[in-house]
Amino acid sequence: MLFVRHASTPGMRTACFPGADEDADAASLARAHGLASAVARSAVASSVVAGSVVAGGGSAWVAPSVAARQTAAALGREACVVTALAEADHGRWRGLPYGRVAREEPDALASWLADPDAAPHGGESLTVLAARVADWLDSVRGEPEAVAVCDAGAIRAALGHALGLDPLRAARFDLAPLSITELTVTRGGWRVAHVNRKILS
Repeated sequence: MLFVRHASTPGMRTACFPGADEDADAASLARAHGLASAVARSAVASSVVAGSVVAGGGSAWVAPSVAARQTAAALGREACVVTALAEADHGRWRGLPYGRVAREEPDALASWLADPDAAPHGGESLTVLAARVADWLDSVRGEPEAVAVCDAGAIRAALGHALGLDPLRAARFDLAPLSITELTVTRGGWRVAHVNRKILS
């Protein structure tokens, strides 16, 4: 399973909580377009290891956000939208700068950062995000599709599931826009092949 973090957005550059309706940057999408063949090669290599073969191009599992769908299109892939791959719902914090939330709701933010079950923003906790991604990931074991395009939260949740990490530990992974992270299927679950690798065209 090859995960691609979607192209960068204005909110990423200004340190805002993710918003599902945000367009990806044109320059980042242009870079994604140039990386399409490299992603296809990586997907083929991943699928061969898993015992199936995925041709270049094709489809991809894609988070419902605008930026994820735009990234999949730039990579030359037909989007199969999967709600389980959505970034966590940050409720009233959606789209707000982290700095503003830290100033206006310091206790709520501290609670959210320290407790994976907390959802003081009225949205979704990290525990809920982790559970839905884990359920989806285990449901697609053995499927021929090998590429998923989404944001960092879902990829961290997948890594946490593969490694048996709680959501707070999984949140420590750095994942750059358009980086790839690969999980391979094992008899007992999942193995991490690599994390946050830059794609070379």
